[in-house]
Amino acid sequence: MNGQPLLSVQGVTTHYGRIMALRGVDIAVNQGEIVTLIGANGAGKSTLMMTICGNPRASAGRIVFDGIDITAMPTHQIMRMAIAQSPEGRRIFPRMTVLENLQMGSITLHHGEFEHELERVFTIFPILKSRAGQRGGTLSGGEQQMLAIARALISRPRLLLLDEPSLGLAPLIVRQIFNVLRELNEKEGLTVFLVEQNAHHALRLAHRGYVMVNGSITLTGSGRELLARPEVRAAYLEGGAGVTT
Repeated sequence: MNGQPLLSVQGVTTHYGRIMALRGVDIAVNQGEIVTLIGANGAGKSTLMMTICGNPRASAGRIVFDGIDITAMPTHQIMRMAIAQSPEGRRIFPRMTVLENLQMGSITLHHGEFEHELERVFTIFPILKSRAGQRGGTLSGGEQQMLAIARALISRPRLLLLDEPSLGLAPLIVRQIFNVLRELNEKEGLTVFLVEQNAHHALRLAHRGYVMVNGSITLTGSGRELLARPEVRAAYLEGGAGVTT
């Protein structure tokens, strides 16, 4: 890779009509890193995640993945470049079974690879194996989040985009999901870009982090450094740190 970041967001600005949602955002995610983006609700975190995936389009700046400019690429082409997303709100197919949801995530696999990758994600999330024939909409919130992540992982992505995986989940499930992400990163070298309101868990997990306020990056540093910053603690941790691990 010659020192290039796997994902590079360079001066990206995004609009919704006349409203500027992102204001010249610069972010880099290196191969094998977990990088998190934290910020208050409405800061623009999910907009950045969606802009990386091509909807909405960046109105200025560049997005580069593995040395290739993907800024103007159609979303379906971006998602075939070994990038997978687990979006905010899970967005599984509620009327499809767990197995059918996982099949939907496997469209980029080559013939004959699905069974192997299916067993892999069932090993990561064993509860899904016992729910394989169950409709997605009947799963608990935590199980649906596991399914959304498993659906993204089954394609063997080089970059996993995760948007608010802890949202609305019990602390025990949140811990379980973050432990899975840590293990995948350590054992498989999975690169993760994580958008998360739960700053405590996200910064403990991440190698590096960014803080977004009103569509702009205001702070960056290692997860440990940001956890120690008084302004980060005051804004995102004190009184709302979540459950310690």
